[in-house]
Amino acid sequence: MNKDQVLKLLEKRGTQHTIDGMARYGIQARRAFGIPMGTLLALSKKLGRDQALSLALWQSGWYEARLLASLIGDPQRVTARQMDEWAASFESWADCDTVCFKLFDRTPLAWTKIRPWAASKKLFVKRASFALLACLALHDKSAPDKNFLALLPLVERGARDERNFVAKSVSWALRAIARRNEALRTPALALAKRLASSDWPSCQWVGKDVLRQLPIRKSRHKRARPSP
Repeated sequence: MNKDQVLKLLEKRGTQHTIDGMARYGIQARRAFGIPMGTLLALSKKLGRDQALSLALWQSGWYEARLLASLIGDPQRVTARQMDEWAASFESWADCDTVCFKLFDRTPLAWTKIRPWAASKKLFVKRASFALLACLALHDKSAPDKNFLALLPLVERGARDERNFVAKSVSWALRAIARRNEALRTPALALAKRLASSDWPSCQWVGKDVLRQLPIRKSRHKRARPSP
């Protein structure tokens, strides 16, 4: 299928009900057909990896076409320029997170984008930095602990951003790092506690959100039974 054929198919399957549902979840898009993610996932399996089609669908500007573009793109053929251009055109947390979760974190360039995007003033570019870090913590099984430890100061600075969509991505990144293994859990939790006691409102929120969502580990040592 080419771009025009895919767009016609998406248009045919779209509904206003789904568009209304998107609005309830804070998903904004200039152009949307109204198609559930499950439908896009099924279509992506039929299309397979197709980098040329992925790029063409993204250029169309349609919300669902862009999500589909992230599902069929070839991580090995994604360029630094493509990553920057796509990040700059994110319209909501939904396309930002989907692209990071389904495509960008699988590219060889993923680690190189975290710091520069974190320095951006654009809302969803900065969110993409921490969303990408969260996705790498979840998916990059071969990454050494030192990669994540080196970025904890960046997470701490990111927590000072008062914008809701950034703060939530910072919390997501810190939680994902903490859940990766015990060696990372300790410094990540220490940072969360420090943020929770900060004078910065956004830092407090991030710290408390992380601590609230991470389960307390039970001691492995059994308590001694009292003497009869």
